[in-house]
Amino acid sequence: MWIKIASFANFQVNRNKKSKGTNVFEKGKKIRKGQTKSERLLDGVDIWTSFYRANPHRFVKDYLGIDLKLFQQILLYAMMHNYFFVYIASRGQGKTWLTAIFCITRSILYPETKIIVAAGLKSQSREVIEKIEELRKNSPNLQREIEDLKTSVNDAKVDFHNGSWIKTVASNDGARGKRSNLLIVDEFRMVDLNVINSVLRKFQTAPRQPKFLNKPEYKDREDLKERNKEIYLSSAWYKSHHSWEKVTTYTESMTDGKSYFVCSLPYQIAIKEGLLMEDQVKDEMSEKSFDPVSWMIEMESLFYGISDKAFFSFDDLQKNRKVGKVFYPQEVAELVNDKNIGYPKKVAGELRIVSADIATMAGAQNDASAYTLARLIPSDSGYETQIVYIESIEGGHTAHQAMRIRQLYADFNADYIVLDTFNAGIGIFDALTLTQIDTTRGIEYEPLSCMNNEELAKRCVYPNAPKVVYSVRASAQLNSEIASVFRDSLRQGKIKLPIPENEAEDFLKTIKGYDKLPEELKVKFRLPYIQTSLMINEVLNLESEITDTGLIKLKEIGKARKDRYSSISYLSLLANELGIKNRKRRQDIDPSKLMMIKKARNNYDY
Repeated sequence: MWIKIASFANFQVNRNKKSKGTNVFEKGKKIRKGQTKSERLLDGVDIWTSFYRANPHRFVKDYLGIDLKLFQQILLYAMMHNYFFVYIASRGQGKTWLTAIFCITRSILYPETKIIVAAGLKSQSREVIEKIEELRKNSPNLQREIEDLKTSVNDAKVDFHNGSWIKTVASNDGARGKRSNLLIVDEFRMVDLNVINSVLRKFQTAPRQPKFLNKPEYKDREDLKERNKEIYLSSAWYKSHHSWEKVTTYTESMTDGKSYFVCSLPYQIAIKEGLLMEDQVKDEMSEKSFDPVSWMIEMESLFYGISDKAFFSFDDLQKNRKVGKVFYPQEVAELVNDKNIGYPKKVAGELRIVSADIATMAGAQNDASAYTLARLIPSDSGYETQIVYIESIEGGHTAHQAMRIRQLYADFNADYIVLDTFNAGIGIFDALTLTQIDTTRGIEYEPLSCMNNEELAKRCVYPNAPKVVYSVRASAQLNSEIASVFRDSLRQGKIKLPIPENEAEDFLKTIKGYDKLPEELKVKFRLPYIQTSLMINEVLNLESEITDTGLIKLKEIGKARKDRYSSISYLSLLANELGIKNRKRRQDIDPSKLMMIKKARNNYDY
């Protein structure tokens, strides 16, 4: 890498020499005496094209009128002068904007260049075209170069007068058959490896063919032929993911002197260049919900390696992130005027669960309450558990937490509540066994009782109270069982989780009124997806050991928490028990009736 940057520095020195009268084109084409004005113009174009191709950062400043930061100049140079390029960036570095600059530069300096921009979602790749549209407004020269520009979802593209074009594609099998000289994959960690290798990379067939290569004197000049380029951009991720393998492979090739470039830049570079405010960073790091793993990945641009003692695998969790539409409590749903945001009615045989892991002391280590909501959809194996909402609260009074559980239970039209009734949880349970008045909503909630512990059920003085509270009183034996059930459910695909927050943006944009909300309210709609990522970080941070009695014991690493893990794993325990009962019950149902139930469920759009 340093050799490549030193090469970049040499071009800077040469450019400076030129400004002092030194002819940097001594070995290049010189202006000849007796030339016509047209010939002199073409020779000048030849010279300056060569210079700007070697110094793309100078072209951006001189021709497009855009000032780049030093790190952006280096990255642009590396993009232009390497066949394979990987850029791992923290938030706030303007990765998409710099990609747009490079696409413009390449398209103008190399006529008839075909550029394909792909991403995990087609809307993400369209952002490059939108950035080009913004840049065009402030650059008269760029306006003259562009023949046509479209930012529509299904036809985002830029056409240049010189025959170059930039198009976007979705990263799936449907994109087959495209052709390109330059492939850009944005957020490539979100793109399936099979799609990258079998679809996107197959775009790179014939290289760009400058017309002078058709002349006999250049026909056999291999040094003049151009190779296609591949550029991969992303934030960091987990070391078990294919993106880490690409980074390490490219790094080895770069250090071997091949035309590869890898660069990972943390948040400090954005602060230094004024792209990110230091106070904002300090505030984020001081928040009680600060997650060191997420920070390391998103802001420090470091890939996270799971411990050898980890009980859960990243793949088991990531492959089950399939749930697009999540649930929103009443106070969030009311922020927009969209009837479709309301949660669907239950399908035939569906059950719903609210699970809670309780804490009361705000700010203490390992001390936060987590609530998880799930739909149990009947299946041949019992139930498919769809996690549709996760919420985390820093401590709080038992009465307030009991009220929050009742609100979620009512909003979600739930059937069961899973509750850790040890320690602070017993206070929550006692509150649930009494009539509760919700003064904020003007609702009276009926008492509830315990379904699986007679001693706890006796604490409820209302004999007819619905027995819907499933008590979890964790012991070494039960904790071991809970961990095994949760892992097995993930491996068997019985638990589905909300999709990654980046993918969720497409769904969120369909909500009427969402785009008009201030950023602090938009976050409320993103939270179920974000909370899922935080839950995954918690789960991956749990190290396991086998006790002398053969039981599994999970413990946190350092100051990590496991509140979200406890909530979702308790839920999976009840879901597993209900699934066993449902499977046995289905075996006793007449096959024709079972088919009618399946048909009714499949026809219901949820």
